[in-house]
Amino acid sequence: MMKYFQSLGRSLMLPVAVLPAAAILMGIGYWIDPSGWGEGSAIAAFLIKAGSSIIDNMSILFAVGVALGMSKDKDGSAALSGLVAYLVVTTLLSTDSVAMLQGIDAENVNPAFEKIGNQFVGIISGIVASIMYNRFSHVQLPDALAFFSGKRLVPIMTAVSMLVVSVILFFAWPVIFTGLVSFGTMISKLEFIGAGLYGFFNRLLIPTGLHHALNSVFWFDVAGINDIGNFWAGTGTKGVTGMYQAGYFPVMMFGLPAAALAMYHTAKTKRKKQAASLMLAAGFASFFTGVTEPLEFAFMFLAPALYVVHAALTGISLAVAAYFQWTAGFGFSAGLVDFVLSSRLPLANQPYMLLVQGLVFAVIYYFLFRFLIVKFNLKTPGREDDVVEEVQDEEDASTGDRFAVMAAKIYEGLGGDENVTAVDNCVTRLRMEVKDMDAVDQAKIKATGVPGINIVGKHSIQVIVGTNVQFVADEINKIRK
Repeated sequence: MMKYFQSLGRSLMLPVAVLPAAAILMGIGYWIDPSGWGEGSAIAAFLIKAGSSIIDNMSILFAVGVALGMSKDKDGSAALSGLVAYLVVTTLLSTDSVAMLQGIDAENVNPAFEKIGNQFVGIISGIVASIMYNRFSHVQLPDALAFFSGKRLVPIMTAVSMLVVSVILFFAWPVIFTGLVSFGTMISKLEFIGAGLYGFFNRLLIPTGLHHALNSVFWFDVAGINDIGNFWAGTGTKGVTGMYQAGYFPVMMFGLPAAALAMYHTAKTKRKKQAASLMLAAGFASFFTGVTEPLEFAFMFLAPALYVVHAALTGISLAVAAYFQWTAGFGFSAGLVDFVLSSRLPLANQPYMLLVQGLVFAVIYYFLFRFLIVKFNLKTPGREDDVVEEVQDEEDASTGDRFAVMAAKIYEGLGGDENVTAVDNCVTRLRMEVKDMDAVDQAKIKATGVPGINIVGKHSIQVIVGTNVQFVADEINKIRK
């Protein structure tokens, strides 16, 4: 089950990665015309509408992205089937269709069906489409129906399957929707405390990939909160809308880079150079783009108690920002790029106070992390036991392609062709399937300088590489060929 959710989390990163494009377009548009929302400038209106075309259709992107990512061949017909699935269910369960099916006026239809075109349904559509692809993409029909064999059969079977799903959702969706709204309402009624609790559990769920499910309730229009969409669209309450985003900026831009500095300063002398390269790259990624996984995975399994402290600090940061009603937003993550783009949006409220808060959190992160690491001798990067040998051939790394060298050593550490059965990757991690986990040499893999290793099942292992993971994965696939 955990492996399945990991795969779902990876697949969700494809549509989520589209959000920066919307952020850039809308951010520039609002920068040109921050008060008129495009009314005072044709260029601003053009950019804002272009960006909103992505934000407003995230559910469709989720359906297509999940179908593509969860299909075994990553084939385009799976993506098409995801779109088919979404169109079937949202058409059948639209307010007008439900009114016709129930024989009542449209205004008397359960309000849940007004929100049927959401990311949750998009994800369900993508999952069903991927299942149909994996099951029917190689089925051969009799000669008379041969044209519809194989991949052409997938959209047909997907449409049929979604008829069944639509019947189930006809009864279940109002209940699900009410539950989600109740959960979101409960958290929102807690105001800044609710924002803090959300931030805390968001970070705790990062290792499992299940944070996407939690995010969808608060960031998107699943339970009526839609914090990201409303913030960028300028629809909401100034100082309130954005409260589930703003508190991440002090952590990702300042807190985590300061934690990286603390881990570098507490590294063993002979390993400071290795720790420095890792912490510098991961810290910069966190500050500039808001991509925190390379840094978080560097210590979450080496020092899990320290990671819980990080989760608690994240919750506190969201609570503080929400309490003072300092707001800024992001299209992808809480890095410098999104901060600059969102700072002049209509609902941005004293965003530069988040920078002041960030400086305070940088001090807290640095000294608290340094104290805890030294006090409890935590095995953060550069402080591992000496049994982990640095076996990387520095000459090869300097004279050849560093990604090819890293890939070769990681693949060797995984057991090579005799042990590796599948290779995939997400934004920052290699996701590998192996026959025998005991044949994996973790020391050899760690010696390449990767931030961390995560064993997620009997045959599933993740190697956290960072934002350059695609290049390493490409090199491994070359080796396997």
